[in-house]
Amino acid sequence: MKWRYMALGAVGLLAVVAAGAFLFQRQIGDAMFRQAVDENIGRDRAAELPDGLHVFVCGSGSPMPDPSRAGPCLGVVAGRHVMVVDAGSGGPRRLARMGFPVGRIEKVYLTHLHSDHIDALGELMLQAWVGGTRRQPLPIAGPMGVEDVVTGFNAAYRIDSSYRTAHHGAEIADPAGFGGVAEVIPAPAAPAMTAVIHDRDGVKITVIGVDHAPVEPAFGYRIDYRGRSVVISGDTTYSPELVAAAKDTDVLLHEALQPVMVAQMRDAAAAKGQPHIAKVMGDILDYHASPEDAARAAAAANAKALVLYHIVPPLPSSLLDAAFLGDAPANYRGPIRVAEDGLLISLPAGGAAIKQSVIR
Repeated sequence: MKWRYMALGAVGLLAVVAAGAFLFQRQIGDAMFRQAVDENIGRDRAAELPDGLHVFVCGSGSPMPDPSRAGPCLGVVAGRHVMVVDAGSGGPRRLARMGFPVGRIEKVYLTHLHSDHIDALGELMLQAWVGGTRRQPLPIAGPMGVEDVVTGFNAAYRIDSSYRTAHHGAEIADPAGFGGVAEVIPAPAAPAMTAVIHDRDGVKITVIGVDHAPVEPAFGYRIDYRGRSVVISGDTTYSPELVAAAKDTDVLLHEALQPVMVAQMRDAAAAKGQPHIAKVMGDILDYHASPEDAARAAAAANAKALVLYHIVPPLPSSLLDAAFLGDAPANYRGPIRVAEDGLLISLPAGGAAIKQSVIR
């Protein structure tokens, strides 16, 4: 009898709470919104991090539609310096949501000129311009052809920029700071296929030539700061040059395509009378690395951790991660993570810690 009364009391309490939530939902919503504004508007999460090397995963997806992943995009903070690698669709908005200091971006580095790595470049330039009240265009560095890409985005956003200046004024949207300016990174020469392209204030950036044929050139990047390092593969097959450049890195961020899953998609498209989709699914199998390839690269490089990004195909649930990884854990004994948007990787200077958290 006692338990019956307790159960009835609990049900009654829940009913009162539910009724209160319904009656005061506007007040509750107002309070929740105010709290979110207080916690997020104007927040520079990089300023809250210890001195070190930090990677904000603003896009872990690919060209395939994925409701939970933006296109390839990585924000990097090295000490006081702020940069972005690639600008896939939705990436700049995720950066803003993560509290990344978009207004302090010093340069954007492009791995290659496939559309999914550049299609949010206009939005990123706009956010960096207005959000940072820039007085000069944003430098955008990448392989040969980057000049055409930047010129095109500048032209596409030129009319919009005039509206921004007219509305907000030149102090906020200075016309002199609009858009981007291209910087061509020469393809590194054989046999090493690497070249140091930046070495100042303790930050060293090395460009790495990788194999993504017929896309040529295609780059990966290694970023070193105060004894910590990350290597970003860009799009590539298994690359001995990347492995050599990634030697003893703290974190290898490597693209990954699961060939068994993509082959199933190819076969399904063919069976349903969509030969063009089947052809594309078949074609992409030969110029991307599998999770097993990425794991072999991490093992050969003696990387301390492996994070997979540019995930193909989309994974709507983390329950699919094990199937996606396949035999990767057998090829690399270190920690492997399938990246998700909002992942923050922190490497404090002067130590060996690798901290990972997710910013929702």
